[in-house]
Amino acid sequence: MRIQNKDLDKQNARRYTLTFWKLVAGVFFFFVLLFTAVAFQFFGKLPSFRDLENPKSNLASEILSEDKRPLGTYYVQNRSNVTYNELSPNVVHALIATEDTRFYDHSGIDFRRVFSIIFYNLIGKKQGGSTITQQLALNLFSERAHNPFKRIIQKLQEWITAVKIERNYTKEEILTMYLNTVDFGAYNTFGIKSAARTYFGVTPDKLTPNQAALLIGMVNGPGIYSPIKHPENAINRRNFVLKRMADENFLSEGQETEERAKPLGLNFNPIDNNDGLATYFRAVLKKDIQKTFNDLSITKGDGTPWDLDRDGLKIYTTINYEMQDYAEQAQKEYMRNLQLQFNAHWRGHSLWKEIKGFKDILDQGMRRSDRYRMLKLEGKSDEEIRTDFNTPATVNLFTWRGSIDTLMKPIDSIVYTKLILRNAVMSMDPTTGYIKAWVGGDNFEHFKYDQVKTGTRQVGSTAKPFTYAVAIDNSMSPCMEIPVEPVTIDGWTPYSPPKDNIYTSLNLRKALAISHNWIAANIMSQVGPVNVVNLIKKMGVNSPNLNPYPSIVLGTFDASVFDMTGAYSVFANHGVWTEPIYLLRIEDKNGNVLYDRKPKVVVAMNEQTAYVMTYMLKGVIQEGTGWRLRSTGKAGYGLTNPIGGKTGTTQNNSDGWFIGITPQLVTGVWTGCEDMQISFRSTDLGEGANTALPIWAIYMKKVYANAGLGIKKNVDFDPPKNGVSITMDCGAYSQQQEQKTEVDKQLGF
Repeated sequence: MRIQNKDLDKQNARRYTLTFWKLVAGVFFFFVLLFTAVAFQFFGKLPSFRDLENPKSNLASEILSEDKRPLGTYYVQNRSNVTYNELSPNVVHALIATEDTRFYDHSGIDFRRVFSIIFYNLIGKKQGGSTITQQLALNLFSERAHNPFKRIIQKLQEWITAVKIERNYTKEEILTMYLNTVDFGAYNTFGIKSAARTYFGVTPDKLTPNQAALLIGMVNGPGIYSPIKHPENAINRRNFVLKRMADENFLSEGQETEERAKPLGLNFNPIDNNDGLATYFRAVLKKDIQKTFNDLSITKGDGTPWDLDRDGLKIYTTINYEMQDYAEQAQKEYMRNLQLQFNAHWRGHSLWKEIKGFKDILDQGMRRSDRYRMLKLEGKSDEEIRTDFNTPATVNLFTWRGSIDTLMKPIDSIVYTKLILRNAVMSMDPTTGYIKAWVGGDNFEHFKYDQVKTGTRQVGSTAKPFTYAVAIDNSMSPCMEIPVEPVTIDGWTPYSPPKDNIYTSLNLRKALAISHNWIAANIMSQVGPVNVVNLIKKMGVNSPNLNPYPSIVLGTFDASVFDMTGAYSVFANHGVWTEPIYLLRIEDKNGNVLYDRKPKVVVAMNEQTAYVMTYMLKGVIQEGTGWRLRSTGKAGYGLTNPIGGKTGTTQNNSDGWFIGITPQLVTGVWTGCEDMQISFRSTDLGEGANTALPIWAIYMKKVYANAGLGIKKNVDFDPPKNGVSITMDCGAYSQQQEQKTEVDKQLGF
C-alpha cells in the first residue's frame, strides 16, 4: 500500500512538474509571441529610425538678446534643450544613482534588474524597473497607459524602442535627451533647463549636489515632492538621492553630510509668458515671425508650418538685455511719480463734467473688457450685465507698486483703469538700425496693447524738425531771422501761446528750441507741405493720415514711437534712414538658419542737412524746451554731453513726447492715457518735457553709467566729410547779411 502511495506521489509530482514547466513554456511562448507581435507593430506603430533621429517633443522657442541672454520663450510646454556639456556632473550623478545604477552597462534593458523587480513586486514591495532609456522612450513617444494589458504592451514597446535608442545614440546623448524631456510638474516646467531656472534661478551647469538631488528627486513624483507645496517631502526625497549618490561613490560621506544639512535654498521664479523682460516686444515679435514665415512660405521639409510654441526655434534679436532692463526701470521709476501728479491734479474735479464724452468712454471700456465678453457668452442681457458691473466684486488692479486685489464695483475699476497713464519707450542704434530696448506699455498682464509699433498717436511738435530740415535743405541758415507774427496758410492760422510771442523775431534755431508755432508755420509756407510729406515718408513714417496739409508742421498726423524714433535716427546717421529692425536670425533646434534679416537703407537727406539739424536739435536742449537735461538744479538731470532732441505736446495735452538723439543712440518716449480725451488739464504738467523727457534722462543716465555698453558721453556728431557750406555761426551770418544788404543797395535792389 505504501509502495503504491509512493508511486502515486511520484506520478503526481511528475504531473505537477510537467504542468508547471508547460505553464512556464506557455507563458514564455506567449511572451515571445506577444513580443513578436509588438515588434511587427500589430499593437501600434513603433518609432522609425527617422523618428529616433528627430524625436518630437513640445520644445519652447527661445528669444535671445544681442548678447545671447534669454529674454523669454514661446511655449505650450515650457521646455528648452541643453547639451551634455551644459549639464552639471551633479545632475548626471544624481540621476544615475537614483534611477539606473547600471546605466553604462546595459543596452537599454537591464534584465538583472527586471528579475529582481519582479521578485520585489511578488513579495509586496512595489518598485519600478524601467531604465533611463526606457523612461526616455516613454517620454518621447507615448503616454503611460492605465489599462494593465495595454501597459504590458506599452512596456514591450518601450523595451524595443529603448534598444533602438541605445543603438542610435551615445550614453551621453541619451542622458541629455532624458533630462530635456522630464516633466517637473507644476508651473509648466519641462526639462532640466526650465527646472533649474524655475526653482533656483541658475543654468543646469551651475547646479550644486543638493540642488541637483532635489530636482532629480522630483522626477518620479513632481507633485508629492514639490518643494513649494510639500517642502518636508522634498527635503526627505532630496536627502535620499544624496544618500544614493554617496552609495554609488559620487559623493564622499563628508560631502553627503554637508549637503544634507543645507536648507532647500530656493530662488523660486515660476516662468510665465508674462514674466521677464520685453514682454510687449516678445508679443509683437511672435506675430511678426508668423507673418514672415507665411509671407515667405518658410515651412518644414514636409511642408507643414513651423510652430513657435512647439518646435524649439532659436530667435536672435537686437535687444540689448541690460539696456532693456534700464528702459523698464526708468519707466517704472518716473511713471510712478507722474501718476501721483496726475491723480492729485484731478482730485476734487468731476470727470463726468470736465471730460467730454466720459460716459461713452466708460461704456466703450466696459464693452471691451473680458468681464463683459464672459457675461455675453453666458447669455446675459445688457441690463443684467450693467447690474453686474454695478455690483461690488473682487477685482485685480494694476498699480505702479504691483497688482492688488480689492473689492469695488467693476464699473469703477473701468474708471480707475482709464485714468492710468500709459507709456512707451524705444531705443535704437541709428547706424545699424538695431533696436536695443522696447517698452510697449505699463504692464503686459493688464494692458496688452503695444504702444511702440502697434499703437499710433498724434506726434505734436516732434514733427517740426521735418519742416525745418526741408528749409535747411533749401540752404536756409539756422541763423535766419523770422518775424514773430501770425501766419495764415490756406485759411489755417495756428495758435501760439502768449508766452512765446514776447519776441519781435527769432532765428530758426531758437524758434525750434522753444517750439514756436508761428515761426514753424512761416517756414511751412515757404517750403510747402508736399515737400515736407515727401521727406517724412523717406524717413520711414508712413501714417495713413499723413497728408500734405500745412497743419502737419505742428504734428497733426498720427505715428508710432517705432516710426518716429526711426525717423530721428536719420539726423544722427548722416541723412541715411536705416530701417529699425529687431529680428536678426531664426534657427531650428539643430542650428539650421531658417531666416535672417538685413535692414533696408535709404538716403533721406544730404549729409550737410542732417548735420545742421543735429546742431538745431542740440539747441532744444541748450536753450529750449529740453533744458532739464542740461540743468543741474533740482528739476534737472545734469547731462552735459552732446544731445539733440525735441519735445512734443498735442492738443489738450493728450500726448507727451520726447525723442532724443546722440551719435550712438536714438530714443523715443511717449506718454498719455488710453483715451485722448483724458489728460492733464495744464500744459505745465502735460507737456512732453514733463511726461516723457524725464524717462529719457533716467534711461540714458543708466546707460552712460555702464561703460561696458560702449555708449560714450564725450562723442559728438560727425560733420560732413566735405565740410558745411551753410553758415551756422550767427555772428558771421549777421555780417554776411549786412554785406549782402549793402551790396543790394549799391546795385539798386
